Amino acid sequence: MPMSNESRAAAGQRRNAPPPRSAAVLEAPEGEAERVFAAAAELFGVLSTPLRLRILNAICDREKGVNEIVADVQSTQPNVSQHLKVLYLAGIVSRRRTGNSIQYRVQSQQAMQLCRVVCTQIAIELADPQSVGQSERLALRRND
Repeated sequence: MPMSNESRAAAGQRRNAPPPRSAAVLEAPEGEAERVFAAAAELFGVLSTPLRLRILNAICDREKGVNEIVADVQSTQPNVSQHLKVLYLAGIVSRRRTGNSIQYRVQSQQAMQLCRVVCTQIAIELADPQSVGQSERLALRRND
């Protein structure tokens, strides 16, 4: 269905408008807001290691065994296993045993979606820094 000129103008205005603030967090009682922020910080802490993000990227489309993940992320088996354990304990990945091997897959699609959105945005910014205004950037400024 073609979009009318008015619809295009409204869509353009929405794209340029600041994102809406989450009233649920901003208007929550102080103790509840602190619980939300603490839980978010805990999730961001689990996702704060580049190797964990590479592991999630390696298994985002399908389940894989540890050796296959090790090859995909170019790290050592003990290192990958340690990071998989952190992701598993956080509920971001799940695992199942098949014979002598353990297969891992993404359990939390919400965490995976968050990683995709952030990493895609940062990749765009790094590829073309001028494409995003300074106030809208996610990538940290280094030596600008």
